[in-house]
Amino acid sequence: MTMERPDTPDWVRDAIFYQIFPDRFARSLSVPKSKNLDEWGAAPTYNGYQGGDLVGVAEHLDYLQELGVNAVYFTPVFQSACNHRYHTHDYEKVDPMLGGDAALRRLLDAAHARGMRVVLDGVFNHASRGFFPFHDILENGPDSAYLDWFKVAGFPVNAYHLDVAPNYEAWWNLPALPKFNISNPDVREYLLGVAVKWVDFGIDGWRLDVANEIDDDEFWREFRRRVRAANPDAYIVGEVWTDSQRWLQGDMWDAVMNYHFTRACLAFFARGDVETAELQKTSLFPIPEPGAESFARSIERLHGIYAPEITAVMLNLLGSHDTARFVTLAKGDVAALKLATLFQMTYYGAPSIYYGDEIGMQGAHDPANRGAFPWHARGAWDLDLLHEIQRYTALRNTRAALRRGSFRVLHAVGDVFAHARKLGDEAVIVAFNVGSSPARIDLSVHDQAAEGVELADPWTHAKHRVEAGAIRGLEIPARSGKVLATP
Repeated sequence: MTMERPDTPDWVRDAIFYQIFPDRFARSLSVPKSKNLDEWGAAPTYNGYQGGDLVGVAEHLDYLQELGVNAVYFTPVFQSACNHRYHTHDYEKVDPMLGGDAALRRLLDAAHARGMRVVLDGVFNHASRGFFPFHDILENGPDSAYLDWFKVAGFPVNAYHLDVAPNYEAWWNLPALPKFNISNPDVREYLLGVAVKWVDFGIDGWRLDVANEIDDDEFWREFRRRVRAANPDAYIVGEVWTDSQRWLQGDMWDAVMNYHFTRACLAFFARGDVETAELQKTSLFPIPEPGAESFARSIERLHGIYAPEITAVMLNLLGSHDTARFVTLAKGDVAALKLATLFQMTYYGAPSIYYGDEIGMQGAHDPANRGAFPWHARGAWDLDLLHEIQRYTALRNTRAALRRGSFRVLHAVGDVFAHARKLGDEAVIVAFNVGSSPARIDLSVHDQAAEGVELADPWTHAKHRVEAGAIRGLEIPARSGKVLATP
């Protein structure tokens, strides 16, 4: 009996994602708001709102297209009583502060008209104290009609006294986040219904919050069956920070957020010189050893643990709402972000840009990593970084080999790493020098480019001929990357 190959959405191979934290990306004047908002651009706080909304995103789709992205992943958008909206009050309603269901409809229609995809965040492991069934327990105690939706150990339910542990199962024992009793058929049916409802509404997939903590494979198998029945192209990506073979066999999820990729990039491109105190607040710590040899081991290991169909759609990120921003972790080293982004855009899987990273936004761990996008202060943008990232996204979008080709490490010694992507006769060679001195190497291109072929730099158009199976005397300036491609 042969195992069927995993069926992953074809469009993700061509996707470049942009992750948006809705309260902080853009605020539209057309969406009514409370007057008690923090000023846009104020230092982010745990509890304060700055009033971003989905119409604001729709109004900035031109910017996203110019950046070269064609897919958006949103942290939660459903009604909630916190700025990050992971404390869901109503799974069936887009938060009115974000513009409600009508704003999501407008955004989806506008994005789809441009060929852009939209993925939402599904928080199905836990709800909030404001979620109606849990609130019913708070009001009615042991007489609640929803008692078995959660695992309550005693009464009265202690949901607000922070000096006493909650007497019900809660995520990380946080009283604000009661954990669903996923074994209850009513709970399963409710959550599966929510998943299908929004796919039917038009979203293109789900990112699953702390998905490994729903320790029930049959739930996820049914989730996949229902979501794929609603949309056979829907993308299902879990949040897991460790190896994830259990869920990536083709019967549950398509991919995970590839934090192993993040760790490897920090180690190599920042040369291991990172803000350790910030790193230790997440599972990114510890990062691998610096150096090209270690980087090659990390990257090649990732290829070996999943089927190619899974690797092709992994969500490869350099930062997210759960980590300090990449430049901050790299101690302000913008060159490290440029190099890591060039690798990200020339590697397998779907690259994901955390909003604002492309203009040099900095920020330590939550809440500082969730600052407002500075539309009002364009003078603060790092335009050199923005234009460089636009060049890399354009390269990926115009070169099929970078999205669908094979991958091979060509060189990994000291500060220099090189890899090739190949699809048919198209080859793209990418070399990195993370060191502080220029490097000069003879780069063996194996069977990636035929003898005598001229490979050209896509930006300077400088040509390099393949001689005796190698590119001779390839010069790579300090802290830079070089791309060579067939015509």
